[in-house]
Amino acid sequence: MKIVIYSTPTCHHCHYAKRFLEENNIDFKEIDVSMDPEAAAEMVMKSGQQGVPVIDIDGNIVVGFNREKIIELLGL
Repeated sequence: MKIVIYSTPTCHHCHYAKRFLEENNIDFKEIDVSMDPEAAAEMVMKSGQQGVPVIDIDGNIVVGFNREKIIELLGL
């Protein structure tokens, strides 16, 4: 399963999402969109949103830290 979190260092919901995944031993790639304009454009293209976090779970896009949706997509 491929998981990518588009985030920024100052985003509290991004920290919650990463902590949740770490606590459940889920591997993920983090992309800091504040430092990578190409990744920021990719995030907007995927989600239609400029806010973070945007979480891509095997092509399924979750905007914000939606714990229930993440649990569903991960099969936890």
